Amino acid sequence: MASSAPSLNPDQLEQLEAFLKDWLRHTGRTQADLRRALRAGSIRMPVLLHELQRTVSQAGIPGLADRLCSIEAQWLGAEPGLADDAFSAADELAQLDLLLQEIRNDSV
Repeated sequence: MASSAPSLNPDQLEQLEAFLKDWLRHTGRTQADLRRALRAGSIRMPVLLHELQRTVSQAGIPGLADRLCSIEAQWLGAEPGLADDAFSAADELAQLDLLLQEIRNDSV
């Protein structure tokens, strides 16, 4: 009956890692950029995932999506022409929404 803090299972963490790598590649960002945005202690992927796992335990999956969307918005604000080519900002945010939906579907 005691509810535990939400967390991502190993499959969800693997999906999140794959998403992050694709997202960074697509946006022309690096793990160092993500480390700065997350204020994590290292650029290593396990450390970045741990930081995002903390977000999930504090704010759930919607909190994770919000955090990633705010990082995306911060990056887009820093480089106004970044999304002018193949994808618009709305397309990129839709990708984050798809990730959120996929994680929710996997947890059912």
